[in-house]
Amino acid sequence: MSELAERLGHSSDARLLIVSCDDLGSCHAANLGVLDALRTGAATCASIMVPAPWARHATELLEPGDDIGVHLTLNAEHDIYRWGPITHAPSLLSGEGGFPRNTADLWEHADLDEVRRELRAQVNRALAWGVDVTHLAPHLSAITLRPEFFDVYLELATEFTLPIRLPSTVTEAEAGFPYRRLAAEEGVLFPDHFDHDWRAGSRDRLLRSIAELAPGVTEVHIQPVVDTPEVRALSSSAEAWIDDHRLAVDGTLADAVKEVGAALIGYRDLRDLMRSN
Repeated sequence: MSELAERLGHSSDARLLIVSCDDLGSCHAANLGVLDALRTGAATCASIMVPAPWARHATELLEPGDDIGVHLTLNAEHDIYRWGPITHAPSLLSGEGGFPRNTADLWEHADLDEVRRELRAQVNRALAWGVDVTHLAPHLSAITLRPEFFDVYLELATEFTLPIRLPSTVTEAEAGFPYRRLAAEEGVLFPDHFDHDWRAGSRDRLLRSIAELAPGVTEVHIQPVVDTPEVRALSSSAEAWIDDHRLAVDGTLADAVKEVGAALIGYRDLRDLMRSN
Protein backbone atom coordinates (compact mmCIF):
# COMPACT_ATOMS: atom_id res chain seq x y z
CA MET A 1 0.00 0.00 0.00
CA SER A 2 1.23 3.52 -0.74
CA GLU A 3 0.71 6.61 1.39
CA LEU A 4 2.07 8.72 -1.49
CA ALA A 5 -0.59 7.40 -3.88
CA GLU A 6 -3.29 8.32 -1.36
CA ARG A 7 -1.86 11.81 -0.89
CA LEU A 8 -1.98 12.21 -4.68
CA GLY A 9 -5.70 11.47 -4.61
CA HIS A 10 -5.62 7.81 -5.61
CA SER A 11 -6.36 4.62 -3.70
CA SER A 12 -3.50 3.23 -1.62
CA ASP A 13 -3.20 0.22 -3.95
CA ALA A 14 -3.20 2.28 -7.16
CA ARG A 15 -0.30 1.74 -9.55
CA LEU A 16 1.01 5.07 -10.78
CA LEU A 17 3.84 5.34 -13.31
CA ILE A 18 6.25 8.18 -14.09
CA VAL A 19 8.07 7.69 -17.40
CA SER A 20 11.13 9.96 -17.29
CA CYS A 21 13.36 10.94 -20.20
CA ASP A 22 16.94 11.64 -19.15
CA ASP A 23 19.65 13.72 -20.87
CA LEU A 24 17.54 16.43 -22.49
CA GLY A 25 20.06 18.96 -23.79
CA SER A 26 22.91 16.49 -24.16
CA CYS A 27 22.78 16.66 -27.97
CA HIS A 28 20.46 17.74 -30.78
CA ALA A 29 19.23 14.17 -31.34
CA ALA A 30 18.28 13.91 -27.66
CA ASN A 31 16.31 17.15 -27.79
CA LEU A 32 14.26 15.90 -30.72
CA GLY A 33 13.86 12.40 -29.31
CA VAL A 34 12.91 13.43 -25.79
CA LEU A 35 10.37 16.02 -26.87
CA ASP A 36 8.83 13.63 -29.38
CA ALA A 37 8.52 11.00 -26.62
CA LEU A 38 6.74 13.61 -24.48
CA ARG A 39 4.50 15.01 -27.21
CA THR A 40 3.54 11.91 -29.21
CA GLY A 41 4.65 9.02 -27.00
CA ALA A 42 4.05 7.68 -23.50
CA ALA A 43 6.76 9.66 -21.67
CA THR A 44 5.46 11.96 -18.92
CA CYS A 45 8.48 14.09 -17.96
CA ALA A 46 12.12 14.81 -18.73
CA SER A 47 15.20 16.32 -17.09
CA ILE A 48 17.58 18.80 -18.68
CA MET A 49 21.39 18.73 -18.42
CA VAL A 50 22.02 22.46 -18.02
CA PRO A 51 25.82 22.40 -18.66
CA ALA A 52 25.52 20.29 -21.81
CA PRO A 53 26.03 21.90 -25.25
CA TRP A 54 22.44 21.64 -26.49
CA ALA A 55 20.62 22.61 -23.27
CA ARG A 56 19.77 26.15 -24.33
CA HIS A 57 18.34 24.85 -27.60
CA ALA A 58 16.14 22.44 -25.65
CA THR A 59 14.59 25.26 -23.66
CA GLU A 60 13.60 27.04 -26.87
CA LEU A 61 11.55 23.97 -27.84
CA LEU A 62 9.63 23.69 -24.58
CA GLU A 63 5.93 24.41 -24.34
CA PRO A 64 3.84 25.53 -21.35
CA GLY A 65 2.92 22.52 -19.28
CA ASP A 66 5.99 20.45 -20.18
CA ASP A 67 7.09 18.52 -17.08
CA ILE A 68 10.83 19.27 -16.93
CA GLY A 69 13.30 18.75 -14.09
CA VAL A 70 17.01 19.49 -13.78
CA HIS A 71 19.36 16.58 -14.43
CA LEU A 72 22.03 17.66 -11.95
CA THR A 73 25.28 17.07 -13.83
CA LEU A 74 28.82 16.62 -12.51
CA ASN A 75 30.18 14.14 -15.06
CA ALA A 76 30.87 14.08 -18.81
CA GLU A 77 31.20 10.38 -19.57
CA HIS A 78 31.68 10.29 -23.35
CA ASP A 79 35.08 9.63 -24.92
CA ILE A 80 35.13 12.47 -27.45
CA TYR A 81 32.23 14.71 -26.39
CA ARG A 82 32.82 17.04 -23.45
CA TRP A 83 31.07 19.58 -21.25
CA GLY A 84 32.04 21.15 -17.94
CA PRO A 85 30.87 23.20 -14.97
CA ILE A 86 29.04 26.45 -15.65
CA THR A 87 30.74 27.89 -12.53
CA HIS A 88 34.21 26.98 -13.90
CA ALA A 89 34.97 25.27 -10.57
CA PRO A 90 38.55 23.89 -10.59
CA SER A 91 37.81 20.80 -8.51
CA LEU A 92 35.04 19.77 -10.94
CA LEU A 93 37.33 19.74 -13.98
CA SER A 94 39.27 16.75 -15.20
CA GLY A 95 42.82 17.06 -16.46
CA GLU A 96 41.64 16.96 -20.07
CA GLY A 97 38.95 19.62 -19.62
CA GLY A 98 35.30 19.20 -18.79
CA PHE A 99 33.75 17.28 -15.93
CA PRO A 100 35.36 13.98 -14.81
CA ARG A 101 34.34 10.99 -16.90
CA ASN A 102 33.32 8.80 -13.95
CA THR A 103 31.91 9.19 -10.47
CA ALA A 104 34.95 7.72 -8.73
CA ASP A 105 37.13 10.53 -10.09
CA LEU A 106 34.50 13.09 -9.11
CA TRP A 107 34.18 11.77 -5.55
CA GLU A 108 37.96 11.78 -5.08
CA HIS A 109 38.60 15.37 -6.18
CA ALA A 110 35.41 17.43 -5.88
CA ASP A 111 35.24 20.22 -3.30
CA LEU A 112 31.79 20.13 -1.70
CA ASP A 113 31.41 23.91 -1.64
CA GLU A 114 32.09 23.95 -5.38
CA VAL A 115 29.61 21.10 -5.88
CA ARG A 116 26.97 23.09 -3.99
CA ARG A 117 27.61 26.28 -6.01
CA GLU A 118 27.60 24.41 -9.30
CA LEU A 119 24.39 22.49 -8.74
CA ARG A 120 22.56 25.52 -7.35
CA ALA A 121 23.72 27.47 -10.42
CA GLN A 122 22.34 24.74 -12.70
CA VAL A 123 18.89 24.98 -11.12
CA ASN A 124 18.95 28.78 -11.18
CA ARG A 125 20.04 28.85 -14.81
CA ALA A 126 17.18 26.55 -15.80
CA LEU A 127 14.79 28.88 -13.99
CA ALA A 128 16.36 31.91 -15.70
CA TRP A 129 15.85 30.19 -19.06
CA GLY A 130 12.14 30.00 -18.24
CA VAL A 131 11.95 26.32 -17.29
CA ASP A 132 9.16 25.63 -14.79
CA VAL A 133 11.35 23.12 -12.92
CA THR A 134 9.36 20.21 -11.52
CA HIS A 135 12.02 17.96 -9.94
CA LEU A 136 15.70 17.09 -9.49
CA ALA A 137 17.35 13.94 -10.88
CA PRO A 138 21.13 13.42 -10.68
CA HIS A 139 23.10 12.41 -13.76
CA LEU A 140 24.71 8.97 -13.18
CA SER A 141 23.42 9.13 -9.58
CA ALA A 142 26.65 10.95 -8.73
CA ILE A 143 25.17 12.71 -5.69
CA THR A 144 22.67 10.10 -4.55
CA LEU A 145 24.60 7.41 -2.67
CA ARG A 146 27.52 9.29 -1.10
CA PRO A 147 26.45 10.92 2.21
CA GLU A 148 28.39 14.17 1.76
CA PHE A 149 27.04 14.64 -1.78
CA PHE A 150 23.54 13.57 -0.75
CA ASP A 151 23.52 16.42 1.79
CA VAL A 152 23.86 18.87 -1.11
CA TYR A 153 21.10 17.08 -3.04
CA LEU A 154 18.73 17.30 -0.08
CA GLU A 155 19.65 20.93 0.57
CA LEU A 156 18.69 21.88 -3.00
CA ALA A 157 15.45 19.90 -2.82
CA THR A 158 14.37 21.78 0.30
CA GLU A 159 15.64 25.16 -0.93
CA PHE A 160 13.67 24.95 -4.20
CA THR A 161 10.84 22.78 -2.78
CA LEU A 162 11.28 20.09 -5.42
CA PRO A 163 10.78 16.30 -5.35
CA ILE A 164 13.75 14.11 -6.16
CA ARG A 165 14.66 10.80 -7.73
CA LEU A 166 15.85 8.18 -5.26
CA PRO A 167 16.54 4.50 -5.97
CA SER A 168 14.55 1.83 -4.18
CA THR A 169 16.81 -1.03 -5.32
CA VAL A 170 19.78 0.04 -3.16
CA THR A 171 19.34 -0.76 0.53
CA GLU A 172 20.39 1.50 3.39
CA ALA A 173 23.01 -1.08 4.31
CA GLU A 174 24.47 -1.01 0.79
CA ALA A 175 24.44 2.79 0.69
CA GLY A 176 25.79 3.09 4.23
CA PHE A 177 23.23 5.67 5.35
CA PRO A 178 19.40 5.99 5.45
CA TYR A 179 19.03 8.23 2.42
CA ARG A 180 15.30 7.67 1.86
CA ARG A 181 14.43 8.24 5.52
CA LEU A 182 16.51 11.43 5.62
CA ALA A 183 14.64 12.81 2.62
CA ALA A 184 11.26 11.90 4.10
CA GLU A 185 12.14 13.59 7.40
CA GLU A 186 12.79 16.83 5.47
CA GLY A 187 9.41 16.62 3.76
CA VAL A 188 11.00 15.92 0.36
CA LEU A 189 8.87 13.69 -1.87
CA PHE A 190 10.21 10.90 -4.09
CA PRO A 191 8.65 7.94 -5.94
CA ASP A 192 8.08 4.74 -3.99
CA HIS A 193 9.96 2.65 -6.54
CA PHE A 194 12.88 3.37 -8.89
CA ASP A 195 15.19 0.75 -10.42
CA HIS A 196 18.83 1.84 -10.08
CA ASP A 197 19.98 0.43 -13.44
CA TRP A 198 21.91 2.71 -15.81
CA ARG A 199 22.74 0.40 -18.70
CA ALA A 200 21.93 1.84 -22.11
CA GLY A 201 18.77 0.41 -23.64
CA SER A 202 15.56 0.33 -21.65
CA ARG A 203 13.20 -2.06 -23.46
CA ASP A 204 13.69 -5.25 -21.42
CA ARG A 205 14.12 -3.45 -18.09
CA LEU A 206 11.17 -1.14 -18.62
CA LEU A 207 8.69 -3.73 -19.88
CA ARG A 208 9.66 -6.06 -17.04
CA SER A 209 9.18 -3.26 -14.51
CA ILE A 210 5.74 -2.44 -15.87
CA ALA A 211 4.65 -6.10 -15.93
CA GLU A 212 5.68 -6.39 -12.26
CA LEU A 213 4.39 -2.96 -11.24
CA ALA A 214 3.77 -2.67 -7.50
CA PRO A 215 1.20 -0.43 -5.80
CA GLY A 216 2.37 3.14 -5.37
CA VAL A 217 4.37 5.55 -7.52
CA THR A 218 7.01 3.94 -9.74
CA GLU A 219 9.49 5.87 -11.87
CA VAL A 220 11.12 4.32 -14.94
CA HIS A 221 13.68 6.10 -17.09
CA ILE A 222 14.56 6.09 -20.78
CA GLN A 223 17.04 8.02 -22.96
CA PRO A 224 15.24 8.59 -26.28
CA VAL A 225 17.11 10.06 -29.26
CA VAL A 226 16.32 10.28 -32.95
CA ASP A 227 18.64 8.52 -35.38
CA THR A 228 21.24 10.97 -36.71
CA PRO A 229 24.92 10.75 -37.75
CA GLU A 230 25.71 13.04 -34.81
CA VAL A 231 24.42 10.70 -32.13
CA ARG A 232 25.95 7.62 -33.77
CA ALA A 233 29.34 9.38 -33.74
CA LEU A 234 28.85 10.41 -30.12
CA SER A 235 28.56 6.96 -28.53
CA SER A 236 28.41 3.24 -29.16
CA SER A 237 25.23 3.32 -27.05
CA ALA A 238 23.39 5.26 -29.78
CA GLU A 239 21.44 2.26 -31.10
CA ALA A 240 20.09 1.53 -27.60
CA TRP A 241 19.00 5.17 -27.17
CA ILE A 242 17.36 5.13 -30.61
CA ASP A 243 15.42 2.05 -29.53
CA ASP A 244 14.28 3.93 -26.40
CA HIS A 245 12.67 6.47 -28.74
CA ARG A 246 10.94 3.73 -30.71
CA LEU A 247 9.70 2.16 -27.48
CA ALA A 248 8.19 5.45 -26.31
CA VAL A 249 6.40 6.39 -29.54
CA ASP A 250 5.43 3.15 -31.34
CA GLY A 251 2.69 2.17 -28.88
CA THR A 252 4.61 -0.60 -27.12
CA LEU A 253 5.01 1.35 -23.90
CA ALA A 254 1.45 2.69 -23.91
CA ASP A 255 0.07 -0.81 -24.49
CA ALA A 256 2.12 -2.22 -21.60
CA VAL A 257 0.83 0.46 -19.24
CA LYS A 258 -2.76 -0.14 -20.34
CA GLU A 259 -2.42 -3.90 -19.91
CA VAL A 260 -1.56 -3.63 -16.20
CA GLY A 261 -4.15 -0.94 -15.52
CA ALA A 262 -1.63 1.66 -14.40
CA ALA A 263 -2.09 5.43 -14.56
CA LEU A 264 0.57 7.72 -16.01
CA ILE A 265 1.58 10.74 -13.95
CA GLY A 266 4.50 13.19 -13.93
CA TYR A 267 6.77 14.77 -11.37
CA ARG A 268 4.63 17.90 -11.47
CA ASP A 269 2.03 15.97 -9.44
CA LEU A 270 4.62 15.35 -6.72
CA ARG A 271 5.90 18.93 -6.83
CA ASP A 272 2.43 20.39 -6.48
CA LEU A 273 1.70 18.10 -3.54
CA MET A 274 5.02 18.96 -1.89
CA ARG A 275 4.46 22.70 -2.28
CA SER A 276 0.89 22.48 -1.03
CA ASN A 277 2.29 21.25 2.28
